[in-house]
Amino acid sequence: MAIVRDQGIVLRSYPFGEADRVIVLLSANSGKRRTVAKGVRKTKSRFGGRLESFAHVDLVLYEGRNLDTINQVTLIDAHSHIRADLDKVVAAGSMVEVIDAVAQEEESSLRMFLLLQRGLRELDQSERLHPDLVPSFLLKAAGVIGMAPALDECASCGSQKDLTRFSFPAGGVLCEKCRTPGAYALKAGLTDYLADIASAEFGELPPVDPSFTSDAMGVTRRFMEYHLERRLVSLAVLDG
Repeated sequence: MAIVRDQGIVLRSYPFGEADRVIVLLSANSGKRRTVAKGVRKTKSRFGGRLESFAHVDLVLYEGRNLDTINQVTLIDAHSHIRADLDKVVAAGSMVEVIDAVAQEEESSLRMFLLLQRGLRELDQSERLHPDLVPSFLLKAAGVIGMAPALDECASCGSQKDLTRFSFPAGGVLCEKCRTPGAYALKAGLTDYLADIASAEFGELPPVDPSFTSDAMGVTRRFMEYHLERRLVSLAVLDG
C-alpha cells in the first residue's frame, strides 16, 4: 500500500465494524476523502480525540481501494471553543453539512477548503455567534460552486430597479416586470443586506439588523436547499 500525507477538516464520522470509525474529511488537494481510523472507538485508542468533527488535522495514510487507513494524525486546530457553545456547534454543523453535500471525491477543492477553514476559525475565535455568519457562509459557498444568486440585478432581464422578488428557480432577485408566480416577496432593503453579507469577510460583517436577520437566513437556506435538491437538517435547526 502507498503511504501518502494529506491535511483535512473532519466533516463527520460513523461507526465501522466493532472498534473502527469512518472519518469523512475535506482535503484541499483531493476533495472529500473517506478514511478509516482503526480502533478509534476503544478506550485506549492512540488517536484520542484528534478526529472530532470540525478538527483540522494532518494525516499519514495508507491508500486503500475503497477507504484509506489513518496511520498517524496530528492536530493542527481542534476549534475546541466551538464545542463549548451550542449555537456555534449548530452553526458549524450547518457549514460542514453544506460542504459535505457539494464536495466531490478526488477533485481539488482548495477554495471550498479555505472557505470552511475561515468559517470555523471565525466561529472558534468570536465571543458569540454572529447572526449573519451562516447566511454569509452559504452565499459564499454558492459562489464557490458556481451558483451564486443574483443580488444586484434582475436574474431575468438584468435591471437594477424594483428588485422586489426572489426566485429560487431563476437564481436570484427579480424585478417587478419579471416577477413569476411563487417568487418570494422581499422586504425593502433586504437585497442590499444580502449583497453586503455575501461580500464581507467573516470578521467584518456589517452591523446586525434584527429586521433582516431572519429573512436572510430563510432566503439563503431555501436557495441552497432548492439547488442542492435536499433538506439541510442543521440549517432547519438554525432557522428555527
